[in-house]
Amino acid sequence: MKRVMLVDDSDLMRTIQQTHLRTLKLEVIAEARNGVEALDLFGIHRPDIVTMDITMPHMDGLTCMKQILAIQPTTRIIIITAINDPAVALEAMDIGAYAVIQKPFSIARLQEIFETLV
Repeated sequence: MKRVMLVDDSDLMRTIQQTHLRTLKLEVIAEARNGVEALDLFGIHRPDIVTMDITMPHMDGLTCMKQILAIQPTTRIIIITAINDPAVALEAMDIGAYAVIQKPFSIARLQEIFETLV
């Protein structure tokens, strides 16, 4: 079973993701509200997959993603963001994101991405 960490400053977004990921039989092992918390929890739990918002307090998602991939390059990071800028999506992919999903996202899109991972 793949282990997932959710990183988003919105409690609602984390809850929505968790609800949908349960239907895919994925284990959500940690949740973080910002990049600093995410790095701490990543060090403890070492998830296989991370969903990551970009705009968050204390440390943005792109900076956090770089640090996570420096620690464990095999981690699959899925960016889930409200930023609708192709340049930001390209930057995320260049850093090493597995996929970029726009908010609001459809359940079908989330399932499609996760099914390719499991």
